[in-house]
Amino acid sequence: MSRRLVNLTLDTLEDLPRPCRQCVYWELDPVSAERACATGDPGLEKEAWVSQTLLEWGSCGKLAYVDGMPAGFVMYAPPAYVPRSMAFPTSPVSADAALLTTAKVVPAFAGGGLGRMLVQGVARDLTKRGIKAIEAFGDAKADEADEEREGACVAPVDFFLSVGFKTVRPHFRYPRLRLELRTALSWKSDVEYALEKLLGSMSPEKLLRPMPATSSLEN
Repeated sequence: MSRRLVNLTLDTLEDLPRPCRQCVYWELDPVSAERACATGDPGLEKEAWVSQTLLEWGSCGKLAYVDGMPAGFVMYAPPAYVPRSMAFPTSPVSADAALLTTAKVVPAFAGGGLGRMLVQGVARDLTKRGIKAIEAFGDAKADEADEEREGACVAPVDFFLSVGFKTVRPHFRYPRLRLELRTALSWKSDVEYALEKLLGSMSPEKLLRPMPATSSLEN
């Protein structure tokens, strides 16, 4: 079974589950989102948001593929790009953190570690940009069998806790959670870390230069 992680782009946006592809819960403020769903085309609004964020800030999502099939995704951005973030009772997001808005794994692929793989991919990306942490709003009542509930696009608290987040501002419904990026990056296995350390200590010239042959004529 092959697994790979790719950045969210306007091309890979099409691989999001259809309901998520048409959802602008996070991308617009509550009034604008309701208006877009009632009279506009939320899919175009979603595409416009992704395009603007990519141009102004950079990568804002990751998709996981298993044997070539879309199996899960996460989206993230600075809070300033996420109007909905200010509507939560536990806002605002900390100044040193990016906001992870949506995280989903296709049920058929649940339990295989894709959630952690996605979050670690986000951590690697944000670390390169000098960001210290990821924060998220979790839904403490996500298990309720009500698909039309307010906040249906908010990932369950249990998901965030399972991938290393800690609660920084409690709330009976929408606590705010945080993951320090150095914690996420420490998930690497000892073997992976040792290999990366070895390769990182070698210059490209050393990696490409063939080992000298040992001459049998040398004394």
